[in-house]
Amino acid sequence: MKKLTALLLALTLLFTSACAGGEGTQDTPDAPDSPPVQEQTPPAETDAPDEPAPEPEAEPEPEPEPPAPVEKEPYEILDPTVMPEGGERDGVKYEAYNGIVEHLFFHPIIAYPELAFDGDSEEKGLDDFMVTADEFWKIMDSCYANGYVLVDIGDVWSETTGDDGQPKMVRNTLYLPEGKKPVVFSYDDTNYYPYMLENGFTYKLVMGDDGKIASWGRNPEGGEVVSRDLDAIPMLDKFVEEHPDFSPFGAKASLSLTGYCGILGYRTQTEREDQSAEHEANRQREREAVKPIIEELKRTGWTFGSHTWGHINLAKKPLDTVKADTEKWLDEVGSLVGETPILYYPHGARPDGNDWTETGPIFQYLQSQGFRVFCSVGTESFSFIKKDLCAVICDRLHPDGTTLRRSRERYLQFYDAKDIMDVDVRPQREILWE
Repeated sequence: MKKLTALLLALTLLFTSACAGGEGTQDTPDAPDSPPVQEQTPPAETDAPDEPAPEPEAEPEPEPEPPAPVEKEPYEILDPTVMPEGGERDGVKYEAYNGIVEHLFFHPIIAYPELAFDGDSEEKGLDDFMVTADEFWKIMDSCYANGYVLVDIGDVWSETTGDDGQPKMVRNTLYLPEGKKPVVFSYDDTNYYPYMLENGFTYKLVMGDDGKIASWGRNPEGGEVVSRDLDAIPMLDKFVEEHPDFSPFGAKASLSLTGYCGILGYRTQTEREDQSAEHEANRQREREAVKPIIEELKRTGWTFGSHTWGHINLAKKPLDTVKADTEKWLDEVGSLVGETPILYYPHGARPDGNDWTETGPIFQYLQSQGFRVFCSVGTESFSFIKKDLCAVICDRLHPDGTTLRRSRERYLQFYDAKDIMDVDVRPQREILWE
């Protein structure tokens, strides 16, 4: 019985298994250790997994906007040969003046005495012919305290026509604030010669962030310095800002320029030794770069004069050399600063050896090129209107190391050398007023 029951159960299981297979069923061969292969239907596109979205291209950064131009403060330049209406301006009375017009001239000033007075071969010359920045400020302050006011050299004399129909120079009456005395400032060699750059001077004039003229240079550690306190040009600007009554007509100083090393720190000169296209391209860039400096100087009371292109000795050079030099100055410097009637003699050397009593061929030639006021160097602010030609000759006083040490009495009307001279920073040399 038990055997029959087991046989019936086995038959039942076999039948059931055969029905469960159904049609279309295919055997899949076994693959050792592989999962069974499953037929897959590609998913609809909408079911595809999201691919990462491409990052948007970065927009280019906008070009930085150029800084807005600094709005310049208005600057008024007045004519000292015209009496203010009613004899008064801004509550100050004016009066006629026909006395001596003093004239002080300076070489570039020393910004860093420790570089100028370091015992090298340049030290003695710098000590003799220069003042330091501190000394220059004290000289300005003392002139101001002693009642001087700045006038431009171009306002002291005028060209007119004489009774004989010939041009001649005449001395102008100046109308000054009551009780004041006129003084002209001039600066020789405002070219920033290469030898100066390693000896404690500033390198060039630049436009500061405030739109005002400043100097650029390097301090003793080699760092770049933009300043209005190290160079005689921005220092005088700054002094007049603080003491506007020192310049009641807006005058500053007359800049005496050579050309052989460019002007105002910009290398605008031609070079006989380098006539390459690269040099000329750089020269033209320098000419363009200095133009805004010149424009701002003119706008704020500065004027220009010739110191000859090559700083030549007018007492010794032949006429042909003087002609070539003058043409070069007019072409390379005059073309930038404009016409000027002022000529400052290099070395103080007078054309033809004597311009007081002689009117030689060199003097005549220079006068024919438009120069009318011829400035030398002397022991007083002397001037003389020539009778045989339309010209003025004059001498200038020279505040410098030599006169600080040796000529205290002569300069007392302006300052006392004892109060001015930086004895501690200068070489230990003889001082006659001790």
